[in-house]
Amino acid sequence: MTNPILSAWTTPFEIAPFAEITDDDFAPALDEALAAHNAQIDAIANNSDPASFANTIEALEAAGEQMDKVLSVFFTVSGADSNPAREELQRAFSPKLSAHFSGISSNKALFRRVADLWVRKDQLDLTDEQARVLMLTHRGFVRAGSALEGNDDTRMQEIKSRLATLGTSFTQNLLADEREWFMNLTENDLEGLPGFVVDAARAAGEEKGADGPVVTLSRSLIVPFLQFSPRRDLRKKAYRAWTARGANGGETDNREIAAEILNLREERAKLLGYSSFADYKLETEMARTPDRVRDLLMQVWGPAKARADADAETLTAMMQEDGINGPLEAWDWRYYAEKRRKAEHDLDEAALKPYLQLDRMIEAAFSCANRLFRLEFAPLNVPLYHSDCRAWDVTRDGQHIAVFIGDYFARGSKRSGAWCSAMRSQAKFPNVQAPVVINVCNFAKGDPALLSYDDARTLFHEFGHALHQMLSNVTYESISGTSVARDFVELPSQLYEHWLEVPEVLAEFATHAETGEPMPQDMLEKVLKAANFDQGFQTVEYVASALVDLAFHEGEAPADPMAKQAEVLDGIDMPKAIGMRHATPHFAHVFAGDGYSSGYYSYMWSEVMDADAFAAFEEAGEAFDTERAKALEDNILSTGGSREAEELYLAFRGRLPGVEALLKGRGLIAT
Repeated sequence: MTNPILSAWTTPFEIAPFAEITDDDFAPALDEALAAHNAQIDAIANNSDPASFANTIEALEAAGEQMDKVLSVFFTVSGADSNPAREELQRAFSPKLSAHFSGISSNKALFRRVADLWVRKDQLDLTDEQARVLMLTHRGFVRAGSALEGNDDTRMQEIKSRLATLGTSFTQNLLADEREWFMNLTENDLEGLPGFVVDAARAAGEEKGADGPVVTLSRSLIVPFLQFSPRRDLRKKAYRAWTARGANGGETDNREIAAEILNLREERAKLLGYSSFADYKLETEMARTPDRVRDLLMQVWGPAKARADADAETLTAMMQEDGINGPLEAWDWRYYAEKRRKAEHDLDEAALKPYLQLDRMIEAAFSCANRLFRLEFAPLNVPLYHSDCRAWDVTRDGQHIAVFIGDYFARGSKRSGAWCSAMRSQAKFPNVQAPVVINVCNFAKGDPALLSYDDARTLFHEFGHALHQMLSNVTYESISGTSVARDFVELPSQLYEHWLEVPEVLAEFATHAETGEPMPQDMLEKVLKAANFDQGFQTVEYVASALVDLAFHEGEAPADPMAKQAEVLDGIDMPKAIGMRHATPHFAHVFAGDGYSSGYYSYMWSEVMDADAFAAFEEAGEAFDTERAKALEDNILSTGGSREAEELYLAFRGRLPGVEALLKGRGLIAT
């Protein structure tokens, strides 16, 4: 029988036929796809005709269509709905895929053809987009080690294979720790918790098969528990479990894995002639060098730490008023910060949450996209990989633009965090294809599902990534959508968060779950005034993580990453009551793969631009200014990686911003 993954997909918009696919289909589908891709690569490499853009670069762009189908389906379900079979498959696939792609990059005949075209690029009469694709293809081969010979070439393949295996292990260990730990709560333990936290704890208990409510390590549950539970002993227990993920000893401990990853990255960079992995990694980013990254982070660190230190004194005094002596601890900060927010801004998250219904916030994100880019969203009734998922047909002026899928709820089979991915990317070659884009979040389930303000921000953030994919309008898939510099990719997502704070958006869509009444004007004003509340804490926990990531990669790989982490935090005088947002054993951004390695700073680099980019709309006097929206789409959202990121931003804004816009946006300096 034909494997349903590899057969023609006759579903609406050729969405993967999830209902027909079983876990047993993945391994044979991958083997068949690998064989087909190898045959295509061999045909390109061994073509007897002289190398041309069409028979080499475009042929590479067109190759691997079966691989795309297999991997898009598999990585979607293995990240968002894993099970033991899929975890085993992932462990088996990682070295196999690494070997496959290493084989392509070490194919000397293929590299000679690409290098030949690169030498003759000025005589090829290429379009700007074709020239860009040629440059990126050639650069990708060189950076993958294609020019290496002999033992160096062999060692590079070994390193890449081992890194793939280690990244998979790191991810699965973290998922196992998150899935297996939970803390039972008695009815007495629920005292002081708002209803939405109690409801989430009961729902989590049902999912875990517990006798009653539980706290899990899902961010959407543990953070509000730390905010609202008056039980300091339970906050301490939960916080320590949360921060111990990946560092509990035994088979799921990630500390030795992190050390090995850092050593192999350093060796990989030096094989390619770079002095450090950070130098290698940042060469292709907007920042370019480790020094520029450190300069940005330290410009922000000073004001952020000063604010956090002042806040710590206030929270310590509040704690002492409760009769608790001794220092403010990390499991105290969120609790007393929430009490302070309620006191200073008269803003009670328990009262706010009923106005932030998930369905209404989805509508708000869609409405903003309609007003800015004329996109319309119609529900699709199609089989997806989990019953929690929803799909929409995205159109503009009656023309199909994309399929958007939302998978919003936390569950034990889903890795933590939130992300956006394209199950199919936009392209015009070799065939015109519209994207299939998915947002995955970890919100607490409820009826109705209610979000924190932070959750609502996350929803808008990930939808900003989705717009980058959906509005892409380039020829070649390799430069489509979010295929841009890592420190530029967060600009559209962080920029889109600003529309959540537009008063008219909240006025229309922040309606009470029971009464349907709009958020009262005084509450709306308090929400907006409190938007920068506790930014000292949030900025410190983020910048500390980014500085540790940079330190791991800009010099010699540390023999003991945990000791190096402690050294960095001591060197910047990290406040004792604030933990890193991502400590090393659960720093998946950095260790689950190379994506954000030496690049966690990129959120802040993009934020420098997003504060300035939204100011362009404010200067136009209208958050939904059509001229600015068109400029944003034409110069950033539709262009993918067709030009250098700096060039794209300059085309949109006319200049590059300084760090002051970020500091003002976070309320860390006076406006």
